[in-house]
Amino acid sequence: MQIEYTPIEGCFIIHDTFFGDSRGYFFESFNRNTFLEKTGVAIDFVQDNQSSSSKGVLRGLHYQNGEFAQAKLVRVLSGAVLDVAVDLRKDSKTFGQHVAVELTGESRTQFFVPRGFAHGFVVLSEQATFFYKVDNYYHKASEGGIIYNDSDLAIDWKLPENEIKLSDKDLILPLLRDTVNTLQF
Repeated sequence: MQIEYTPIEGCFIIHDTFFGDSRGYFFESFNRNTFLEKTGVAIDFVQDNQSSSSKGVLRGLHYQNGEFAQAKLVRVLSGAVLDVAVDLRKDSKTFGQHVAVELTGESRTQFFVPRGFAHGFVVLSEQATFFYKVDNYYHKASEGGIIYNDSDLAIDWKLPENEIKLSDKDLILPLLRDTVNTLQF
């Protein structure tokens, strides 16, 4: 496991060592002890989630507030996505800044998003299967979100606006500046 530090404290890009031959490949996608040794983060994941989406589907930017905040370890099993984490920690020097990383099934790269971040991704390939671990259970009353095209965030989603496909819920998310007083991390 190789850790690539990002400009935002707590977000890591993870490059795993995999072993392949004519039969296929093997790699260890998560080892708690190695993760702790390499990042200094002790984490206990409690749930795995998986989604399949077509090109242009954008899921996000979502977060959970307070005691139900979630850290995530995300990866793509097949296809390609642009994955984005926005720092919502009000006391952070990088508040409102984001990290964007392209994840593909081929590269097997993973992205760790700590608690206190909004998270989202857009599918760049024709189809993508997205997988992630979380360290806290979903709690509907604690969910929140920020509209993906908030001009203050200036996220380049790598697709033209007319190719973006959103859920009804994600279409009406507020701007970051309209959520600041509700953030509890």
